[in-house]
Amino acid sequence: MSRLLPHMAASLIAIAILQAPGPASAQSIVFDPNNYAQNVLTAARELQQINNQITSLQNQAQMLINQAKNLTSLPYSSLLQIEQSSLRTQQLLGQAQRIAYDVTQIDRAFSMAYAPASADTSDQILVTGARTRWQNAVASLQDAMRVQASVVGSLDTHRTQMSALVTASQGATGALQVTQAGNQLLALQSQQLADLTAAVAAQGRAQNLEAAQRAAAQDQGREQLRRFLTQGQGYQPTTVRMFHQ
Repeated sequence: MSRLLPHMAASLIAIAILQAPGPASAQSIVFDPNNYAQNVLTAARELQQINNQITSLQNQAQMLINQAKNLTSLPYSSLLQIEQSSLRTQQLLGQAQRIAYDVTQIDRAFSMAYAPASADTSDQILVTGARTRWQNAVASLQDAMRVQASVVGSLDTHRTQMSALVTASQGATGALQVTQAGNQLLALQSQQLADLTAAVAAQGRAQNLEAAQRAAAQDQGREQLRRFLTQGQGYQPTTVRMFHQ
């Protein structure tokens, strides 16, 4: 705009000369250079103000465009897949066989099936308890493998979601899209940590029940050995006839 000012000033000078009143008679034209220069400077200032207003309007329009971009939502969303994965993991944990992830059930099971063997416990109860503990251990190992299989099966889905979110974040047009992409990445990371926690918990449950089974079996073995060696209840030698004579 500053380059236009000299040209516009020259144009104003030419217009002023053309519009100057012609000689009425023999009088000569009177030209006031100071007044003319003042008029040119005044016109230039007005043009500069108009130019500043145009620039201001352009800046405001650009600001509105940027605000619109900042309010544009991210076109990609992985929240549904993340919620489905989380629900699937929770369902597997809720389907734990025999002894669930519940403090009350755990205490009740250990007070019964894993309780120390006493002298007044019948042999049938000892056998039933041993079978129950073995079944608990096998079921917990199966539960752990199911959770682990689900976690492994989700790895490829999580990889696809992460790639899509990173791509969407890099191509974001505004602050809202960047924020939404970041939030979804955090949600995906939280889901991966939840899956890892579930797998560790299931594996720990299986290991604990297996260790509890071994401890109970050792205690039951001592009780059965005591009964075997007790006078009157242990082994009594008898004569056995192997062949008929």
